[in-house]
Amino acid sequence: MNVQTPIRHGVRTDWTRDEVAEIYQRPLLDLLLDAQIVHRRFFRANGVQACQLLSIKTGGCPEDCGYCSQSAFAKSGVKAEKLMQADAVIAAARRAKESGASRFCMGAAWRDVKDRDMDAVCEMVAGVKALGLETCMTLGMLSQDQAEKLSAAGLDYYNHNLDTSPEHYGEIISTRTYAERLQTLEQVRSAGMNVCCGGIVGMGEARRDRVGLIHALATLPQHPKSVPVNALVPVKGTKRGDALLAGEHEAVGGIEFVRAVATCRLTMPASVVRLSAGRESMSPELQALCFMAGANSIFTGDTLLTAPNAGEDSDASLLRSLGLTAMEPDEMERV
Repeated sequence: MNVQTPIRHGVRTDWTRDEVAEIYQRPLLDLLLDAQIVHRRFFRANGVQACQLLSIKTGGCPEDCGYCSQSAFAKSGVKAEKLMQADAVIAAARRAKESGASRFCMGAAWRDVKDRDMDAVCEMVAGVKALGLETCMTLGMLSQDQAEKLSAAGLDYYNHNLDTSPEHYGEIISTRTYAERLQTLEQVRSAGMNVCCGGIVGMGEARRDRVGLIHALATLPQHPKSVPVNALVPVKGTKRGDALLAGEHEAVGGIEFVRAVATCRLTMPASVVRLSAGRESMSPELQALCFMAGANSIFTGDTLLTAPNAGEDSDASLLRSLGLTAMEPDEMERV
């Protein structure tokens, strides 16, 4: 099959799985070259957005997501905590901005948002937004009314990942369906917020499932404006973490991860591709390949929710060595 590249086609949402698979499996250097060409059509070359992520409500989640240390089903030692106070969240956001972040993400270990918590989370959004930061939240499933309230509070992005392919999904989660995830994304779009949606590689899936995840993302009614690409961080006491640590399946190699990043860039050329969880174990050289493949956002700081992260000092050193510079939110609006 002869696949015409997005260089000629621009943004499209009618990809077939065969087309996505052919892109994914191209010779690596051809794949990287095309990904960087497309990337520079939509974004400034050598620009990376720095983000920070804060767990505003940790542990005790009733979902059984097999990768998550905050699940009530996991034996990871993470204890349930109450929702943070808004002033503490805003203070953390202020520190993040002072350290160079232009985007602040807030995550709560909930299956869905309770109406009693909406005033508090909206206060957080408004306070962080007032600092001049781009805002993102991940709170689980939303009702349409809740989505409208978050939008009115000024939330820029709502994160709700698909995690993996529709076929592999049942191996990862049983407490929420794929259709429910898609419904939440539709409610976010309807409320006028930007969708942040990606997935995780390295959870025992086959390559066809990585293709299937990207195909699901790239054929949404509108591409997610933000696409986080995560590598599984194996936490002892979680179903998928224990399986990887026990050698029941192999970790996804660096080149395979780069292929996933590049395929996201080529199939969703106007989306911000975020190099997310798992980066702390990646070499500088592997991260450089990810940037070549079209990633243009990283999470800084020492933790991502409860998982370790690379840290601000090592990130600053990496970006300097590669000649990469910070991108502000308004630069993301050029597309």
